[in-house]
Amino acid sequence: MDYFHLTLQNHLLKDIEPVFNPEIKLKLSPEVLTSISRCREYLDRKMKEQSSPIYGITTGFGSLCNISVSNDQLAQLQRNLVVSHACGVGEEVPQEIVRLMIYLKIRSLSFGYSGVKVETVRRLVDLYNNKVYPVVYQQGSLGASGDLAPLANMSLPLLGLGYVNFNGEKHPAEEINKKFGWEPLTLASKEGLALLNGTQFMLAYSLYTLRKAKRLTELADKIAALSLDAFDGRIEPFTHGIHAVRPHKGQIDTAAAMRKLLKGSEIVSHHKEHVQDPYSFRCVPQVHGAVKDALDYIEKAFTTELNSATDNPTILPDEDMIISGGNFHGEPLAIPLDLLSISLSELGSISERRTYQLISGKRGLPSFLVAHPGLNSGFMIPQYTQASVVSQNKQLSMPACVDTIDSSQGQEDHVSMGANAATKCYRVVENLEKILAIELFNAAQALEFRRPLRSSPGIEEFVAEFRKVVPFIEEDEVMYKHIHNAIRFIKDKTEL
Repeated sequence: MDYFHLTLQNHLLKDIEPVFNPEIKLKLSPEVLTSISRCREYLDRKMKEQSSPIYGITTGFGSLCNISVSNDQLAQLQRNLVVSHACGVGEEVPQEIVRLMIYLKIRSLSFGYSGVKVETVRRLVDLYNNKVYPVVYQQGSLGASGDLAPLANMSLPLLGLGYVNFNGEKHPAEEINKKFGWEPLTLASKEGLALLNGTQFMLAYSLYTLRKAKRLTELADKIAALSLDAFDGRIEPFTHGIHAVRPHKGQIDTAAAMRKLLKGSEIVSHHKEHVQDPYSFRCVPQVHGAVKDALDYIEKAFTTELNSATDNPTILPDEDMIISGGNFHGEPLAIPLDLLSISLSELGSISERRTYQLISGKRGLPSFLVAHPGLNSGFMIPQYTQASVVSQNKQLSMPACVDTIDSSQGQEDHVSMGANAATKCYRVVENLEKILAIELFNAAQALEFRRPLRSSPGIEEFVAEFRKVVPFIEEDEVMYKHIHNAIRFIKDKTEL
């Protein structure tokens, strides 16, 4: 059995690659167990010594923070918090995202600033390792005070409540708990708050979409190179010297990638009648490169969050302090998530423009990339479909983080809306897969009209692989099935 050992060491995105594999289990390291126990012992001791109220531990929550709760009601307080906050609505969160949520909650609690019991963290590990994924809903979080509603739904099974997905079916959590011999937990002081406070809903979506986005940028370069050759484009705009005088890293890297992808192409090296290409080809380094530079900033923000404790109050045993702060606030994720949506929307936008050029009857290509246009509509409507998806991505790229609504009687008077930014970004990434798939469908078709000239060995190999699932179109036929197969081809590349 393969295990991913959870430690207190800081991670980069590449370090947590094992958690994207559902067959790999989690194991808590001795240092994590010590960290969790030490913080819990400090909290228990502090509660005996301190007579003044401690927010969320001996008081109510939100605007009820001034109402004290007696010691004999503390467990009920935490249970009530979980059940009352489980208010998620909308579509279910995909199970791969829920799995990440569980991992990220375990990781955040493991740093030893949350005051939970080891038993509670172990139960979360049990859910993860046995592929028991709580039913969580996409809507309900304001992205401040943590992802309260989705994390409450995620936590219900710890109490024997709610529903879980197991072995491809939905079951009452109580039923699956009995199957594994798991007794419902009695939450101690602070535990309900520690489970519900935090940014794990936003962060799970963030890491999932960023991982896909990085792979899609690589595919976007390769498909753009294919489109350039299919359009009989020029290689000169990718000369290093041009980019050295405007040295944005992403721009330089993209130009180098395009030169490498097209090395050895007969098409790109033969004589050109035209002296200049449209922006969608000529400016690939500037546009794709700007997206890559944005991804570098976004990855830095997400990585910091991955290595953070984000519940409230924060327990600092070494400083002998319990402080009610705002580490649950989602703004550090909301802004990068919105930037990620905007960036990927642009990657799709320029892709659609290349498709439009390919079907326009220019550079010796037939109108709509079919040998007998008029009788055949050819690739006319795939571009319509692509344009509609591109337009939807533009609409989804309206920033969520600029919005805020008062909650909890004005106590929580500025929220990030990072959860909405996260679920929007997930849709943008899925749409980008469709957009790039349609460009690939068109570009591979267009390339055949350049024969007998060949593209580079790498591009020809890529097209040959694509041709195993999507054929060359001779005459009009039902197109949606080919588009769907092209999308599956792209998805397979991003899910490796």
